[in-house]
Amino acid sequence: MRIVHSHRDVPSDARGGVLALGNFDGVHLGHQRVIGEARRVAGTLGAPAGVMTFDPHPRRFFKPDDRKFELTPVASKIRQIGALGVDVLFLMHFDRAFASIPAEAFVTEVLAGGLAARHVVVGYDFVFGRGRTGDTGLLAGLGRDSGLEVTVVDAAKAPNGDVYSSTRIRNHLREGRVVDAARLLGRLWEIEGAVLHGDERGRQIGFPTANVDPGQYVIPAFGVYACWVGLAVDGETDWRKGVVNIGQRPTFAGQGVTVEAHLFDFAGDLYGRTLRVAIAEHIRSEIKFDGIDAIRRQIEADCVKARAVLDAIPAGDLRAPPGPALSAAELA
Repeated sequence: MRIVHSHRDVPSDARGGVLALGNFDGVHLGHQRVIGEARRVAGTLGAPAGVMTFDPHPRRFFKPDDRKFELTPVASKIRQIGALGVDVLFLMHFDRAFASIPAEAFVTEVLAGGLAARHVVVGYDFVFGRGRTGDTGLLAGLGRDSGLEVTVVDAAKAPNGDVYSSTRIRNHLREGRVVDAARLLGRLWEIEGAVLHGDERGRQIGFPTANVDPGQYVIPAFGVYACWVGLAVDGETDWRKGVVNIGQRPTFAGQGVTVEAHLFDFAGDLYGRTLRVAIAEHIRSEIKFDGIDAIRRQIEADCVKARAVLDAIPAGDLRAPPGPALSAAELA
């Protein structure tokens, strides 16, 4: 997948394509339907299949103090979109200048002009342009005037009637309903981050943990989860079973949120490496303990339960580990 960062001076082989437009935070099954429709149309036209999305997320630009809400910060979003067979990702830098583009100019100058798009596909609730004044109706009208075809994809629903929604997924995670979130995503939700140096209390207790930087990810309900931990090895992802504690470590009067993953049957130095922690199932809520011995006994019980959960997951199940990571070259 090729990544283009501007609508100006776009390479000729990236112009004239079919674009799916949106923030696509989570790249959930509803988003995948929009992107899939763009790929289908591109196939019929013999044109490149593209996606346009934005970095940083517009919400982060307009509300810089509204932290910890993203389901897929940019590296994760690139991976998920790339896995859908997209030819070109237009990753637009969302700054004050981009936010100030009027809706009409976004269509005529960015889509029809700079990208020479032949067709765009959007979700039913897509809005665009300065002040979010553009909607699907305006897009269709401006598209007709610019020779740009427009497809609007209706809201998609899960079998239980839930609309595929990034907001709904965030709510599931914040309540600890990680399996419900996975059903809307079509895969396990992950936190990906570098392993930071911590206070090594886990090692002292007998359960060494990797302290994974949570970055800008939405924070799920504090507690302990069965998880898969992905390590990049020779361009592939080696998935290991494990357990992760997400919270503030009340026993030690912790400050801030930590993501501490313990890998089963693993010995090695993980400092400085980037790990993917895919959350499979909620084990228990975060609690405060009376001392180290109580913590050790509870962690032992958590590990037994997490192993049992992960060992029982059949291949192909929604809670099985996700697919492989993109290569460094694809992410460059």
